[in-house]
Amino acid sequence: MIKNYLKIAWRNLVKNKASSLINIGGLAVGMAVAILIGLWIWDELSYDTGFENRDRIAVVMDNQLINNEIQTWGSSALPLATELQSNYGNSFKHIVRASYTDDHILTYGEKKVVKRGNYMEPGITDMLAIKMVKGSSGLNDPASVILSQSTAKAIFGDADPINKVIVIDKKLNAKVTGVYENLPENSSFGDLTFIAPWQMLAISEHYATRFNNPWGYSWFQTFVQLADNADMAQVSAKIKYLKLNALKGAHSSDVRFGSNLLLHPMNKWYLYGEFKNGVNIGGRIQYVWLFGIIGVFVLLLACINFMNLSTARSEKRAKEVGIRKAIGSFRGQLIAQFYSESLLIAFIAFFLSLALVWLCLPGFNQLADKKIRILWDSPAFWALGISFSLFTALIAGSYPALYLSSFQPIKVLKGTFRVGRLAALPRKVLVVIQFAVSVVLIIGTIVVFQQVQFAKNRPVGYSRNNLLNIALQTDDVNKQYQSLKNDLLSSGVVSDVAESQGQVTDMYIGAGGFNWPGRNPGVQEQFSVIAVTPDFGKTIDWKIKDGRDFNPAFVSDSSGFVINEAAAKFMGLKHPIDETVEWNGNGKFKIIGVVKDMVSQSVYGAITPTLFYLPRGQYLSNVNIKVNPLVNMHDAVSKITAIFKKYDPSASFSVQFIDEEYAKKFIAEERIGALASCFAGLAIFISCLGLFGMASFMAEQRIKEIGVRKVLGATVFNLWQLLSKDFVLLVIISLLIASPVSWYFMHQWLQGYQYRTEITWWIYAIAAIGALAITLLTVSYQSIKAALANPVKSLRSE
Repeated sequence: MIKNYLKIAWRNLVKNKASSLINIGGLAVGMAVAILIGLWIWDELSYDTGFENRDRIAVVMDNQLINNEIQTWGSSALPLATELQSNYGNSFKHIVRASYTDDHILTYGEKKVVKRGNYMEPGITDMLAIKMVKGSSGLNDPASVILSQSTAKAIFGDADPINKVIVIDKKLNAKVTGVYENLPENSSFGDLTFIAPWQMLAISEHYATRFNNPWGYSWFQTFVQLADNADMAQVSAKIKYLKLNALKGAHSSDVRFGSNLLLHPMNKWYLYGEFKNGVNIGGRIQYVWLFGIIGVFVLLLACINFMNLSTARSEKRAKEVGIRKAIGSFRGQLIAQFYSESLLIAFIAFFLSLALVWLCLPGFNQLADKKIRILWDSPAFWALGISFSLFTALIAGSYPALYLSSFQPIKVLKGTFRVGRLAALPRKVLVVIQFAVSVVLIIGTIVVFQQVQFAKNRPVGYSRNNLLNIALQTDDVNKQYQSLKNDLLSSGVVSDVAESQGQVTDMYIGAGGFNWPGRNPGVQEQFSVIAVTPDFGKTIDWKIKDGRDFNPAFVSDSSGFVINEAAAKFMGLKHPIDETVEWNGNGKFKIIGVVKDMVSQSVYGAITPTLFYLPRGQYLSNVNIKVNPLVNMHDAVSKITAIFKKYDPSASFSVQFIDEEYAKKFIAEERIGALASCFAGLAIFISCLGLFGMASFMAEQRIKEIGVRKVLGATVFNLWQLLSKDFVLLVIISLLIASPVSWYFMHQWLQGYQYRTEITWWIYAIAAIGALAITLLTVSYQSIKAALANPVKSLRSE
């Protein structure tokens, strides 16, 4: 019987080639989209799952009331780990202090590489269950270091690295005591390619001040692993006021800001990394849900095509059903027959979808910035794929199976059976659902790109043209900065040079403890306080709104502030020039100028109140260079690099173009928009396949009516209008449904951005015109083909 079902199913596929091709093609595309999205979601959900202790690992976060808003920070002060151990040591198995993972120069003889690494306490190896390939995992020796396999290979090749001495950042000697297995790429520690001992950091000149003033600098991270009998929520509640209690009586900005600690579990770092007013509001998990819903709906569109075309051709299958019932077939057998057809189509579509995924995966990975692969060797993948096909067959074949098997044989065989107008209603509803989903995706895609473009057009407050940045990894160049600057300016390729703390597209060094005229005593302020050399404003071409820029000829400018508009507004100073601002521990500063707000952090967020001042003996980490616009940029970069090499021949200098660095701020939203547009396009394609099939069927069903109308004088335009108007009406209904739905969801999405666009009427106009145009183009081929047909052929059989 099953063999017979499959044989009949195959014959029906071959007999109706056009509808079969539409069904299989539509289902294959829908399944391919669902599989791609499923693989993307799996990659997202599996982030950080490669660590044995992930359920008990957390990072200590800090909620502080800053600028009248609770802000959550992942950085912590040096003594916090000691306080945790002293007060709640029984709750933790490991407490690990760490710096932030950053680029470092590793040198061995003539070999030099730049690798990302971290300074960490010894417990990190047990916490992350790091697997050693060679040597030991201990980091108790302050002059040791352990390398990942990839780093060891890059430095030593096939030679044994154990007990070899490398130099970190040209000043710290470290003996290689172990080589560990590369950490999972799909993790928060995927770029951790070497680990140096925490004690080594204390002797680093760069961090000396932060160790001398332990509570005053929150520059580190504190990771914890809970004891086996400890509960994450309970321990998090216990440590809430630990920092405040430790600072009682201390004159610290942390006391004024308040400080409520909490534990943020490792299994939430990636997907639930966003906080607002001290509360976790999600993060990338919203995109997991978004694309999951899109995948379900795109597959649903393909299933709708199958149901529509199957029920549309019900009149042709009616006699088959009548004969089968007349000779004794039960309804259950007929249902099994129709399910077998949908099952055959589903499995053919599934294997075709795997081929499509295989072909599209390289491009999809590039678009999504992933390294996803098809899990060919996973039994779970195949089990899920087969189950997925069965489920699709069940959904796609359910309505045709139940509907067609319900025909009464007497009416069918007597020729009195007619499908009727109401039979077309479910098909029309399904078409409306199809286009409503497609229009929602189109509108969502337009809004995403509009938001990105809106942020790109935001005034940045400085000029990015011909502006370069070189980050200094050691202080060797900094010690000779004035000579370096003179050589650059005399090279003929550089017009301006200045140093700054941080790159101009990412400058933030938070500080509190300020007092100014009219300050509200209840304000817990924190400014971004950036040290720059006097030519900084000229180099980046910032815009002076009031007062003046720094002038190296004025000695008094060493105690001067240039502030941005956001800082003047926050301070409530209508006429800030010459006002005095007191900075605890640093003396009094006079405001000499106000610059227009610069976008130096998030392109979508509010501008941070920022104070600029001249350095007081400290070395700055970034050199900003304005290239002469008349010089070829490639030649300029070569000359600039050569000059830097003159002052530090062994260092590697990475030249960053500020316009490119600024463009990177849009990557996440652009990627989401590109993925959404891709899926929206496929959804439209699947919907159009369905419309094409429906138009073909309707033209075939009404072929005699068309012939009669042509004989009576109807024009091609009249007939095209007759066959197209039903579909246009359905699309208009879908637009009326999709518009409020899309507005609600996109309005909610935009609320996540402080600097955001508005959802304007023209977005809906474009979506409506596009949907109607696509509909008319899709159905016009079949409509015009039917209208141009010779009526003699259609009426001859009467």
